Amino acid sequence: MSAPDAVLALVDVTKTFPGVKALKGVSIDVRPGEIVGLVGENGAGKSTLMKILSGVYQPDGGQIVVGDKPVRLTSAAEANALGIAMVFQEQSLLTNLTVGENVYLGNEAQFTRFGIVDWRRLYAAAARQLAKVALDVDPRNRAEDLDFASRQMVEIAKALTLEEVAGHLVILLDEPTSVLERAEIDVLFSRVRALKDRASFIFVSHRLDEVLELSDRVYVMKDGAVVAEMPAAEADIPKLHQAMVGRSLQAEYYRESLQRPPGTEIRLEARGLGLTGAYRDIDFTLRAGEILGIAGVIGSGREELTRTLAGFAPHDAGTLTVNGSPVRFANPAQAVDSGVGYIPRERRVEGLVLFLPVSANITLPDLGRLSRWGLIDGAEEKRIARDWVTRLKVRTPGIDALCLNLSGGNQQKVVLAKWLNAKARILILDHPTRGLDVGAKEEVYELVRTVSAEGVAVLLTSDTLEETIGLSHTVLVMRDGTITHRTDASPGHKPAQVDLIPHMV
Repeated sequence: MSAPDAVLALVDVTKTFPGVKALKGVSIDVRPGEIVGLVGENGAGKSTLMKILSGVYQPDGGQIVVGDKPVRLTSAAEANALGIAMVFQEQSLLTNLTVGENVYLGNEAQFTRFGIVDWRRLYAAAARQLAKVALDVDPRNRAEDLDFASRQMVEIAKALTLEEVAGHLVILLDEPTSVLERAEIDVLFSRVRALKDRASFIFVSHRLDEVLELSDRVYVMKDGAVVAEMPAAEADIPKLHQAMVGRSLQAEYYRESLQRPPGTEIRLEARGLGLTGAYRDIDFTLRAGEILGIAGVIGSGREELTRTLAGFAPHDAGTLTVNGSPVRFANPAQAVDSGVGYIPRERRVEGLVLFLPVSANITLPDLGRLSRWGLIDGAEEKRIARDWVTRLKVRTPGIDALCLNLSGGNQQKVVLAKWLNAKARILILDHPTRGLDVGAKEEVYELVRTVSAEGVAVLLTSDTLEETIGLSHTVLVMRDGTITHRTDASPGHKPAQVDLIPHMV
């Protein structure tokens, strides 16, 4: 049963998809003015639960209770009418519309008379909503002109337009900090706390430290069930990790004991590399078996550099040499032909074809070897896919399952399998653990160590400085488009974060 003062509750909710029982008798409740943290591994059921609360999915069994009344949410509009709003990880703003249009998208009727929108009233109302989240932007500006953090605030302002509905407002935050810098996270958290007198929140995140920082209570999910509930003040990261994955947090999180010295063969070399408006005078050497980490804040040029190495942004100065041959990748296909694999930060957009099965995604860059007279050898494709699924321990109902239905960690394994199968000897890892839980991260770290030991050269940009230092043999620091520092990061000689930060900012 839910708490008697709960504003929203799930009671014994179940949900089944073909071959997967996503939720198994889940019960949670949210109380007035409370921030509830929700954590769990990829595939634990968090996303399914959030989609049920937002009206995207309907449960197979159990009850949703709003206030003291059981309800059935058959659409997002019905959820909104009951005061439940979702702030999506991928964001739902239409960037070609103005901020004000986005805030009241779907609710323009209150500003419309005889089919004509009173834009002055709409923008004035939007300005009042933006003031509630302390966002100082003109509601007439296009959403595409805002940075990601400001768009998140617009999402929350949009959710707050539901305050006029009967009952208490509940805002669902799905990974709202995944691409924010620390200063932006602090601003977001302070505004969420300031809104607790207006709304309650469910906060989903893989960053356990942030969940403990922001939440009042925390629910832990595992294999479709709630396995723990605790006040945030009584929890810590090891306790949450133990509940999530069924084992204690590895003391050797980044598998430093598996870090082997790199070989002598130079796989990739940059000399005076530059791209107008992004970076300049970049010099580095990447050897077989080496993990080269590039640290820097957003705008430092590191993202554009990785895109150049993957063939998305051709350099216009200096030289780039791959396996001893000068190259200038005009497109990603040329990079692939040179043995470069790219694991992008947006794996669902650039890394996978979501509506193709696991088998097709794994063999996609290597179809020439599987084809004869224009026909793909389906039996060989399936054999290859089964081998990689077994080797990388991809959790999937089968190789014919759509990648769309895999958890984030398993999607990332499929992307890695794709490049290993294509025999890539250079891997560009662009934020490879973004959106992954701690258990999935550990598995990715072990895979990176394994491919490095097999001679694959790795260039890494990461969400956290700690991850960059922990995984790398060498760390380069970039600021304002140039390399400002380089340091050894071999086991026993790892630099401290405080030693690198002055070179980043």
